[in-house]
Amino acid sequence: MIHHKIPHMTMKRKILLMLALLLSLGSTLAQVPPVPAAAGKTETPPVPAPPQLTAGSYILMDFNSLDVLVEHNPDQRLEPASITKLMTSYVVFEELAKGKIKLEDTVIVSESAWRMGGSRMFIDPTMTPTVQELIRGMIIQSGNDACVALAEHIAGTEQAFADLMNHYAKQLGMTGSHFQNSTGWPDDAHYMTARDVAILSAAIIRDFPDYYPFYAEKEFTFNGILQHNRNSLLFKDPTSDGLKTGHTENAGFCLAASAKRDGMRLISVVMGSASESARATDSQSLLNYGFRFYETVQLYEARTELASGEVWKGTADVVPLGLTQPLFVTIPRGRYGELDAQVKLLPELTAPLTADQVVGSIVVKLEDKVVASRDLVALNAVEEAGFFGRTWDGLRLWTGGLFGDDEDEDDAAAAAKSDEADSDVGTDGKPGASEPASPQPAVEKPAVDESAGGKPADDAAG
Repeated sequence: MIHHKIPHMTMKRKILLMLALLLSLGSTLAQVPPVPAAAGKTETPPVPAPPQLTAGSYILMDFNSLDVLVEHNPDQRLEPASITKLMTSYVVFEELAKGKIKLEDTVIVSESAWRMGGSRMFIDPTMTPTVQELIRGMIIQSGNDACVALAEHIAGTEQAFADLMNHYAKQLGMTGSHFQNSTGWPDDAHYMTARDVAILSAAIIRDFPDYYPFYAEKEFTFNGILQHNRNSLLFKDPTSDGLKTGHTENAGFCLAASAKRDGMRLISVVMGSASESARATDSQSLLNYGFRFYETVQLYEARTELASGEVWKGTADVVPLGLTQPLFVTIPRGRYGELDAQVKLLPELTAPLTADQVVGSIVVKLEDKVVASRDLVALNAVEEAGFFGRTWDGLRLWTGGLFGDDEDEDDAAAAAKSDEADSDVGTDGKPGASEPASPQPAVEKPAVDESAGGKPADDAAG
């Protein structure tokens, strides 16, 4: 229980006040009132069933909230073919970000890279292409030779590079993937899941905004040979800007796609489609469905005070509480006003507290369904108080906050009134914590063009 410090009062008054407080703390959660519905608003129709696709595995995910809107066999381990090159490019971008390689660096082309089969950008050992040219050859032309050349340039051998791929995949939480090579060349121990492909796609967009535009380029000419991007959505849908195709006889036709409409970004992954046209149609159907029937809103910004908790035995009496990352939710269109947020704190906050220390949680619900749950952290550090401060708070905790000198009854009544008011709005139903902000967007909600699948949240990372 979070004890609330009260002014001194008579012992009789203290006992009466404590009984009143105990009766008022029946609820353990402080509910945030939902946004009032607009006058005359009609009932929102239910979201229709998602499209049924012929692909063996697929998923639709929102980029900002990472909420999954549609899924079918998303965790089935499958041969990814050239979708693998998303992981290859992630490692290359990591090396660029760390300054270990540069876009203008020239690369020696080995015989093994030159002799790679499958799709190629047509490099040979007499050439010294730049890292940037090889990236374009890998992404736009899906060149296996470009992948091997980059892998050898970064790690010495392709196998050593595959170890880096598996390292970063583990860091990203891609639990259903394992890599044997940089190209997606068939191997029984080389596989990915649709969910992992979506996680990886979001990471590329979020972590490497300077390099993500490579995926939107429609053509690339190298050594006098013009090749077009195999992602046909780039030519059909102006809101589409990535990501990667893949195809082998066993893998079928695969496509990881992303599109952004009015600030809302979605990621779709389709694996095992029957044809090139089917993978494009399936991907477009998923994206259109998501944009048409869902919206993504930002409820809270990072490091903004949402509540405050009372601190015992510290140099400060209260500490501001908030989130380390912005909180986005993806919900059916038209139901934003029905969101309800609740905050729950630990029973007692005792110094010392470190910045970003988890002290509770915030849960956002739509009706009875939890749509988001995040850790609530201390935004500031609170150092431990000196000996006398710790001792005094320790005594007050031990006596239930009733230890103190006599005061007149008017002060006691005022304290009781103050405490009762705090209990009504206090986080976790206890005094000593303030009511969190209501679930309003961080910025004013713009008009939504539903025909374009718009939404009122900015694309925070892409």
